[in-house]
Amino acid sequence: MVFSGIIFAVFFLPILLVLYTIVPGKFKNILLLLSSLFFYAWGEPAFLFVLLLECVTNFFLVKYLSSLEGRSRRKVMIFSVVFNLGFLVYFKYFNFFLENTNSLLDVMGGGMIDWKSVVLPIGISFYTFQSITYAVDVYRKNAEPQRYLHNYVLYSFLFPHLIAGPIVKYNLVAQQITSRVETANQFLAGFTRFSIGLGKKVLIANVLGEYSSQLLDGQSDLTSGAAWLGMLAYTFQIYFDFSGYSDMAIGLGKLFGFTFPENFDRPYTSRSITEFWKKWHITLGDFMKNYLYIPLGGNRKGAARTYLNLMIVFLLSGLWHGANWTFVLWGVFHGTWLILDRLFLEKVLLRTSIIAVFFTFIVVLNGWVLFQAESINDAVSVYQHMWNFGSMELPNIANDTYYMIHLLLAACICLFGLVPSLRAFSTNFISEQSVSMKQWAIIGSSCILFLVSLSFIVANGFNPFIYFKF
Repeated sequence: MVFSGIIFAVFFLPILLVLYTIVPGKFKNILLLLSSLFFYAWGEPAFLFVLLLECVTNFFLVKYLSSLEGRSRRKVMIFSVVFNLGFLVYFKYFNFFLENTNSLLDVMGGGMIDWKSVVLPIGISFYTFQSITYAVDVYRKNAEPQRYLHNYVLYSFLFPHLIAGPIVKYNLVAQQITSRVETANQFLAGFTRFSIGLGKKVLIANVLGEYSSQLLDGQSDLTSGAAWLGMLAYTFQIYFDFSGYSDMAIGLGKLFGFTFPENFDRPYTSRSITEFWKKWHITLGDFMKNYLYIPLGGNRKGAARTYLNLMIVFLLSGLWHGANWTFVLWGVFHGTWLILDRLFLEKVLLRTSIIAVFFTFIVVLNGWVLFQAESINDAVSVYQHMWNFGSMELPNIANDTYYMIHLLLAACICLFGLVPSLRAFSTNFISEQSVSMKQWAIIGSSCILFLVSLSFIVANGFNPFIYFKF
C-alpha cells in the first residue's frame, strides 16, 4: 500500500481518521499501532512477523542496556546495532554477495554456488536505521528507554514514516508518543502538506517518470539530445517523487499529532555538493553524520582522515540505497565531489551564484545517471551518449507539449528557492495558521489539489515510487 494509491487515499486513511476521532484518548496509540501493522501487512504479510521479532528483541536489548554502565553498556549497544544491521545485511545484500562471489569463482574456474534468492522486505533500510537510533540514543542518554513494548512497536512501525522515511530519530518523537497535543490547525496544516505531496508525486513525478522511461529505455537508439533530456526528466522526477512522498509522510504525521523532521530544502538551488547534501534527504545526512561520520572521527583527526571518513560515509550511503555496484559508484561519485569541495572547489563556487547553482545541478544530474542505471554498462552507455554530442537529434516524444510543460513546471518550482519572496510564500503556505480567509483559501486549494490528484491516479495506471524498493 502506498500513499499515492486509491486504496490508501480513499479507504484506509479516511476510515482511520474517523476511528481515530471517535476512540478515547487512551486507545489512540493502540489504534495507530494496529493500523500500522495492517498497513505493512497489506504489502508484505510474510515479513511482518520477522520485523516484529527484530523489534521486540531490540526493545528488550535496549531496556537491558539502560540498566548497565561502563563497558557492559557499550557492549550491549554494539550488539544491538550489529543485530539490527544483521537483518539488513542478510535481506538486502545476501544476493549481491553471492552473485559477485559466483562471478569471481567463474573467472577463477571454480564451481558455482547454488542459492535461493532472498526477497527484500519493503522499507527495511529505513526501519533498520530508526532501530539503530533508538539503541544509540538510549546508550548516549539522549533519550529514556520506552517503558511499554506497544509504544516502542508503534514508533518502529508508525505507517507515515515506515516505508520511506523521513528517518525519525527516537529522541525526536519519544515524548510525542505518550503526550502529543492535537489541534485543528495542525490537522489542517497536515492535510495541506499531504495534498501538496500527493500533487508533487502524481501530477509531476509520475508524468516525468513516464517521459524519462520512454527517452532512456531504448538505449540502442539513444542520441545525445535524448540522453540529456531523459536525464533532466529523471532528475526532476526523483526529486518530486521522493520529496512528495516525504511531504505526504510529514502531513500524515501532523494529522495524528506527530511532528516529523523535514527531509528536503530546495536542494536544486544548492551552490555546491556540500550544500546539496545539507538539503537533500536531510534525515539520512543527519543519521550518517551523527551515527557514522562523527564516531569515525569526523574532521577531528586531520585532513587525510577527514577525506577518508567522507568517502567511507558516502560509499556506505550509496550501498544503503541498493545492492548494486552502480549505487556504490554513486556514493564514491558524491564522496569525491565532497572532498574536492573541502580542498578548494566550494570556496571557488561560493564566489558566484547562478553559475554555482548551474554547475552543482549538472554534477548532481550526472550522479543520477549511476543511480537510475540497472548496470554499470547501462550507465556508461548513457554517459557516452550525453557527452559525445554526436547527435542532438531529439525523438518525437521530445516535441510532446504535455511532457515539455511538466518539465518546465518542475524546473520553475525547483527554482522558487532562488527568489526570497517565493521562498517565504511557500514556507508560509504549509505552516500552521489561525482560521482566517487566507486559511480557508489554502484549505480550498488543498481540497482541489487532492481531488485532481485522485483523478490522475484513477486515469493513469503509471504510479511508480523510486524509493519504495529501498
